[in-house]
Amino acid sequence: MPSPRTPSVSAFRLTDEKAGPYGITAGPDGALWLTLVHRGSVARLTLDGAFTEYALDPAGCRPTVIAPGPDGALWFTRLQDHRIGRVTVDGQVTSFSLPTPDGGPYGITAGPDGALWFTETAGDRIGRITVDGEVTRFALPVEGGFPSAITTGPDGALWFTLNGANAIGRLTPDGDTAVHPLPTEAAGPVGIAADGRALWFTEILAGRIGRMSTDGRITEFPLPDRAATPHAVVAAADGECWFTEWGTGRVGRVTEDGEITEHALPDPASEPHGITVGPDGALWTALETGGVARVERLP
Repeated sequence: MPSPRTPSVSAFRLTDEKAGPYGITAGPDGALWLTLVHRGSVARLTLDGAFTEYALDPAGCRPTVIAPGPDGALWFTRLQDHRIGRVTVDGQVTSFSLPTPDGGPYGITAGPDGALWFTETAGDRIGRITVDGEVTRFALPVEGGFPSAITTGPDGALWFTLNGANAIGRLTPDGDTAVHPLPTEAAGPVGIAADGRALWFTEILAGRIGRMSTDGRITEFPLPDRAATPHAVVAAADGECWFTEWGTGRVGRVTEDGEITEHALPDPASEPHGITVGPDGALWTALETGGVARVERLP
């Protein structure tokens, strides 16, 4: 029997090691798009390494999570100045202010209704913004919940992590809200993604990956190293999910059956943040140390 093949892992440095790559997503143009939180910019990276940066105003706006929108542009949150940003694939940048300057927008996703939905970490709210910039906000039935990542679930609702409330939230497009507490205390849920049947999420304080059905059933998978501090997560094919580990500088994979494999990045102190399936089918992650890493996804 041939031995299992080890996936190739490679890293690419950016010019500015202090840029602070954070969010990453695959764009509709066949390139990767990143937020550079410390430089106050968004960037486009092609698979052959061509890098283009687009500055934001002001530079200290701290762009964080980025996602493809229903209009063919990329949408991102601006944590520091409480705005939602938009950049076209040819680099035209616009931004939209929130009704009050206290939201701290963080997670963002394309919703089931042709709008973008985002979390407000400081306001215990979920926001909705149309492609024309019209904003609606929904108050959550929690206090200090710190809503973080958000995704569209297989049931057509919005699902999000409540880091401060140790729970997973669900919001329908017409405003009905439900909150599902986690079985592990002080788990600290952060990232969340949907795989077509269920939701995957990270428990950064408990060193676990969780999987939740749309009717609220939760399964938790402990990671081999409790210090892994899993952060972002992306759902891939065949019921598997991939995640980043802040504490160990690794990218991990977990199946529905709980089989976990982990792959070390070239720099163990790289602190990987966002993760996405790239246009080439590989996993790409943004590194705090000023680069991106690519992990081959084996069949």
